[in-house]
Amino acid sequence: MALGALASSAPVLYFDDLVPHDGYYTFVTKEYRDVSESCYETIRDSWSEINKVADEENGLWKLHEKFHTCSELKASWELKNYLDSMYFTTAQYNSPPAKQDEDYPVTKLCRAIDGAPIGSDTLDRIFASVVAYVGQKDCYINEPNNFNTSLLSVPLSGWGWQKCSEMVMPMYRSNATMFEPERPFNLTVFIKNCNATYGVLPRPNWVPLYYGLYDMKLVLKNFGSNIIFSNGLKDPYSIGGVLESISDSILAIHTANGSHCLDIEGKKESDPEWLVKQRETIVKIIEAWIAKYYQDVAVEAFTKHDYGKKIALKAQKTSHGGIAQ
Repeated sequence: MALGALASSAPVLYFDDLVPHDGYYTFVTKEYRDVSESCYETIRDSWSEINKVADEENGLWKLHEKFHTCSELKASWELKNYLDSMYFTTAQYNSPPAKQDEDYPVTKLCRAIDGAPIGSDTLDRIFASVVAYVGQKDCYINEPNNFNTSLLSVPLSGWGWQKCSEMVMPMYRSNATMFEPERPFNLTVFIKNCNATYGVLPRPNWVPLYYGLYDMKLVLKNFGSNIIFSNGLKDPYSIGGVLESISDSILAIHTANGSHCLDIEGKKESDPEWLVKQRETIVKIIEAWIAKYYQDVAVEAFTKHDYGKKIALKAQKTSHGGIAQ
């Protein structure tokens, strides 16, 4: 039995057509653009520049040398996939720095791009952001798997399976983003890829239908209780989150500078006051739920005990030669 739930950074509305399909990447783009217009423009223009160099004679070797990759690139998508992941990971986990003199992750990348030496071309600036992201290394991008190097090396097969088997979240990069545009989300192609990769057929409408997401406020208000939806508004997934309280026991808590799942990370001395307050608010709500539960248990136990005493008294009277009235 569950007494309550904390849904941290849960994009429960990112299904079907409940939010724009390019919402996640539009949000990421805004984070970079808010920090620096020139940084945003450099990233936006870099994709065509990568494609241009890749199409040249020995183009992949040129990209290999430009980005100091650990091994020669097999295709330009190797580089582009890495950069794509770096940008959205940095935005998703754009958490407060551990030290006051350090920058937020997105700001750190943009400072590297904008602060590249005079004469740097677009790809030089992009490489500078890679170095800022992972630090000085002998080589970059396609290094041997080492699960301690960065978030990019965390195996994502579990999420892939879940997206194919349960959580079909329609996402794509449109022309409105700083990413290389792709075709709109195509369910037929998605189903084909899931079947080829995992041997499962996605159920795109199962989550919204099963959980009543098409009229979520009404459903949760009538059938739900004791849920906290906690979000940080720097998290791109917050575009699919619940940001307004639905009832007295289905509550939304959000912070302007919070990132993905920051509220459930371990406590640090460097935590800003607003994050400490967010966690304290969550704890107080849960403590109140627990206190109410034990109060209800005590009342129920007392009621049962009192009722049991009455039954015992009636039984005692009956055993002494009379019918208890």
